[in-house]
Amino acid sequence: QVQLVESGGGLVQAGGSLRLSCVASGRTFMGWFRQAPGKEREFVAAITRMGVTTYYGDSVKGRFTISRDNAKNTVYLQMSALKPEDTAVYYCAASTEDSGIKVDTDSRYDYWGQGTQVTVSS
Repeated sequence: QVQLVESGGGLVQAGGSLRLSCVASGRTFMGWFRQAPGKEREFVAAITRMGVTTYYGDSVKGRFTISRDNAKNTVYLQMSALKPEDTAVYYCAASTEDSGIKVDTDSRYDYWGQGTQVTVSS
């Protein structure tokens, strides 16, 4: 069982930055997803267990960076150049499989955090 706790969400103006954190009780392949009201959950980013490889959704490439500090069991999502359309609840997720297969599908992940709200004002 892996427990995940997100933090760092909040209100920010368009063009601003925010960093989300996810503390995990184990060291696993990790991903970030987001869900806006009335929309399906969307893949944001993922990172392998040792942090060697990262993956990004098309809508955040070049603006968001995923990283991890395994000494702290923490995964980060640095978000820059934020847009109002980035507004959503952001979830971190853990997968017991450490591969690049279907990283953008939520069925790949075994554990989920409770989510943290990010609101970007125009």
